Amino acid sequence: MQFFDSHAHYNDEKFEEDREKLIKQIYEEDITKITCVGYDVKSSELAVQIANDHDFIYATVGISPNDIENLTICEIDKIRALAKNGKVVAIGEIGLDYYWNKENKNVQQEFFIKQIELADELNLPIVIHCRDAVMDTLEILKHKINPKKRGIFHCCMLNPELIKEAIKLEFYISFSGNITFKSAKPKEAIDAVPLDRILIETDSPYLTPEPFRKARNDSRNVKLVAQKIAEIKGLQVEEIAKITYENAKKIYGIY
Repeated sequence: MQFFDSHAHYNDEKFEEDREKLIKQIYEEDITKITCVGYDVKSSELAVQIANDHDFIYATVGISPNDIENLTICEIDKIRALAKNGKVVAIGEIGLDYYWNKENKNVQQEFFIKQIELADELNLPIVIHCRDAVMDTLEILKHKINPKKRGIFHCCMLNPELIKEAIKLEFYISFSGNITFKSAKPKEAIDAVPLDRILIETDSPYLTPEPFRKARNDSRNVKLVAQKIAEIKGLQVEEIAKITYENAKKIYGIY
């Protein structure tokens, strides 16, 4: 049984001391594909480096809505250059976040739209970060700009209405460790996702699933996400592992 962690941050400083040792351990425990996701220029550069150093790791490059302070739109040219590397499989994570940043909504939207345009230019899917910004995110995807290759709602909010609209727009839905939290009520959201559109991720080093919530997260815990989805869907973990593996390969264009 193999697993694909479709969204992790091994470019995060929390992995600086033991990154290489941990990556080896993860692969030996059946996590045989990982996408290392950028969120600004520096982290995107490191994501590409990590991907180039490991055959089973791929990279995305982009500027998240929480990392655009004091940047100019010229930074997207740096992302464009990085995206031409052969291990880059998407532009992301990009999107809108009105939970942490309420004062720069227009700037967030500008960066989001420009990076969707970049993804279209390079024929790549997008990885979307959306928090407390559902209506504006959907407005951009439906009306202002409609990405050609579609992409992924990463760590998707447990909002069945958002999920239904995202599915209509032909996006994939990715779930993380937060679906295992005792306070979570994920059934309706997970039931809203057809099997051919579902992905699993860890968002490592964040969102560590139960029962390890106080520990640093890593890709081995993607198995717990798969287990929770299997319980809700009434399937075996092996089935969810296979389905999500093939779905991730398809959206990321990995053959």
